[in-house]
Amino acid sequence: MTQHATIQGHVTYTPGDGVPLTIPEGLVEIDLAADSATISWDAGDNTGGLTAIPRDEYDRYVREGKIKLKD
Repeated sequence: MTQHATIQGHVTYTPGDGVPLTIPEGLVEIDLAADSATISWDAGDNTGGLTAIPRDEYDRYVREGKIKLKD
């Protein structure tokens, strides 16, 4: 089930073996699995951003208030 949330702080993901990239602050959609969270956002210019992060990272960002879930 898709959840809506807001990125409200420094949240990053690492594509492959690359350097960490920042997910822009603003509205996102999140799909949770047992081991990961898939996050999608509007990257502007009719493009979207999409990444998956480990579930423990996602849980930490939520605890720290960097990802705020919508009711």
